[in-house]
Amino acid sequence: MLNFSTDDVAPRDRFEQWREVRSRGLFGVTIEVPAERRAAFEGSFRAERFGTAVVSHIAASAYVIRRTEADIARVAGNSLCLGLQVRGPGRLDTGSGRSEMIANGDMIINHSDLPYDATPGTDGGFQFRMLKIPVTDELTLGRSVTDLVAARPLEGSRTLRPLRALLDVLTSSKRASADPERDIAHIALLGLAARGRLPDSLPEVRGAIRAGLRYLALDIMAAQYHQIDLTPALVARSLGLSVRHLHMLFEDAENTFSRTLMLMRVGEAQRLLITQPDLTVSQVAYASGFESLATFYRVFRNVYGIAPGDARQAS
Repeated sequence: MLNFSTDDVAPRDRFEQWREVRSRGLFGVTIEVPAERRAAFEGSFRAERFGTAVVSHIAASAYVIRRTEADIARVAGNSLCLGLQVRGPGRLDTGSGRSEMIANGDMIINHSDLPYDATPGTDGGFQFRMLKIPVTDELTLGRSVTDLVAARPLEGSRTLRPLRALLDVLTSSKRASADPERDIAHIALLGLAARGRLPDSLPEVRGAIRAGLRYLALDIMAAQYHQIDLTPALVARSLGLSVRHLHMLFEDAENTFSRTLMLMRVGEAQRLLITQPDLTVSQVAYASGFESLATFYRVFRNVYGIAPGDARQAS
């Protein structure tokens, strides 16, 4: 894991250190800040490996950033980059008259070794998250992506929701991925389909769409599992899917929809038993989403091998 900030650098040296050591040497970009704002410059950066990919987070004062031919020659990557502009809108120019505004929350997809200019729209600083995936023919299904200039996904693509869900999972601490390499392959396929490089009818892309939608279903389940009346029909309706389609999302997962929901509930019950000693076992069961005590006792024993009361005493 790589982690650094300007906090340990003298204010007068922060911008120069960030520009020369970090931006040029590590990021492979050229940055500029007006002279009168350099004394107030600050920034932080964190990167960690996620399977074969790298997840990075950057937050800094606003600056103009360029990836020039000289930068690319010095720090090449041959990677597919999927980014999220968390905060700090601006204009992205990739040459040949291609220019577009990037707003807060926009995704950007590109090959790492192509030039661009990005100009901030405000002086309020920015936050950016990125997943950088080394390119292979297997990953791209043999399609060339070396000409994939930085741009937002195509409007109206049915891959957008699952793509955003996977990007959220893989670039935040929201939820750990059960299978990093599979999810990396899925998000690469979704990114390429969202840019029009792969048809979404391909079996591989359809599988990636299911994976992303499954994470959206998991979000709903994680937020509402304690509700006794949470059913597959309610989750499916929230996603705009049929119940049959919802269950299909979990066919490639470790557990079915029903077992996943049950494990969420019994895990919460086990936590409450230990951390909330004033709650009765019945209160724990109903607070965790179980509709009957008999079901709760049976499920808890099947998962943990002991009765709920014994689990509380053992803690």
